[in-house]
Amino acid sequence: MGTTWSVRGITRAMLPLLVVLAVVEVGSGLVLDTFEEYLLRYPSLLVLVPVMIGTAGNLGSILAARLSTAFHLGTLSFDARDDELVGNAVATVGLAATVFPLVGASAWLLSLATGGTALPARTVVAVATLSGLVLAALAVAVTFAATYAAYRLELDPDDVVIPVVTNVCDVLGVVVLFGVVRVLV
Repeated sequence: MGTTWSVRGITRAMLPLLVVLAVVEVGSGLVLDTFEEYLLRYPSLLVLVPVMIGTAGNLGSILAARLSTAFHLGTLSFDARDDELVGNAVATVGLAATVFPLVGASAWLLSLATGGTALPARTVVAVATLSGLVLAALAVAVTFAATYAAYRLELDPDDVVIPVVTNVCDVLGVVVLFGVVRVLV
């Protein structure tokens, strides 16, 4: 790995990445702004936004940590037939399949408790579940790509993969959520 454990080495590796990721985050805000009308009309969707993007980033971060550990142990293989790699991807999507319906139900209940349920519970749960499954698949792809890029660029995946995954999942989370909303609502 090319990054040394010094302030200068870490700054040299991370500063350009963090600048690019800050610009990427602006994209999330721009997409969110274009769907302001939906958010005001359906408050349960407004409740879903931070939870969806946060949960997708968390799932990607869990996978990134597992891949980074395997990288440092020398057991990471980018072969599609690697059972550990495939198992981690399947586990991530499986976790999403159990978590996101609960996220949708919780968002609807919270909206009900605060007097703002304009959508039926089944719609909010369906939006959260479908969005979550798509986000999980994208988080897996982004995590694999970021880990592989870190490997190829001789960067420490502990330093670069999680920031990349969480920021990209923020943007994708907003895009996917509102793509699903346009289809289902």
